[in-house]
Amino acid sequence: MTLLHGSAMPRLGLGTWPMDDAAAETTVAAAIELGYRLVDTAENYGNERGVGRGVKASGVPREELFVTTKFNKRWHGVELAAEACERSLDRLGLDYVDLLLIHWPNPGHDRYVEAVRGLARLLEDGRLRAIGTSNFKPAHLDRVIAETGIVPDVNQIQLSPTVTRESARAYHAEHGIVTQSWSPIGGQSNDVLREPVVVELAERYGRTPAQIVLRWHMELGLTAVPKSSDPVRLRQNLDVFDFALTTGEVAAISALDQGDAAGADSDAFGH
Repeated sequence: MTLLHGSAMPRLGLGTWPMDDAAAETTVAAAIELGYRLVDTAENYGNERGVGRGVKASGVPREELFVTTKFNKRWHGVELAAEACERSLDRLGLDYVDLLLIHWPNPGHDRYVEAVRGLARLLEDGRLRAIGTSNFKPAHLDRVIAETGIVPDVNQIQLSPTVTRESARAYHAEHGIVTQSWSPIGGQSNDVLREPVVVELAERYGRTPAQIVLRWHMELGLTAVPKSSDPVRLRQNLDVFDFALTTGEVAAISALDQGDAAGADSDAFGH
């Protein structure tokens, strides 16, 4: 997918929360060998070192990979964002990251606009390929755009069939922001994978329920970073590009939506 500032980002990648360094190193290397080219981590995950080691162990040229990380609210500032970037690069053992995200807006901290300005400066200096936000609501993005004129490449949000974020997706589409789904198959409970409509479609297409849900994300034009450390599921999660769901089937899955209140509220939570 081509981003606003020109980078090309894979549609589907590997999420690494809540892996530790050892698990991240092993899983990232295995995932890249299977064909993954997008790897997503964060300062707060505590596994950037492992992710970086996995990237190196894969043997795949760095320029063929797309690495994303995120920083916490203590770095919300123009100069602070640059320091966050350098610290992440040091932990990752990389010369650059492709996409750097503000992990949460933390509106009570009231520094996220300055954090975006810091990202923009890093982009202008050529130290990043793309910039983005995570868990920002349309109201947060409105303020960023109004005060800075800067539009992020990506907004990564909690999004699954039970939390479809329709209004956020519409806002992103209007502004050319790519929506990236975290917890795309519903999180640790995986309740969505037991929903009758998902199970029925999995049987119809000869796929796993998780593949049906990830295909739903693809049909909606989203990008996603599902997490798994199981080699079989890693392979299955990537294998969703050789079939399609109908418009009616996509709508039936979307009807599982429980509203934004079913997801994390970034006005109340953040780090």
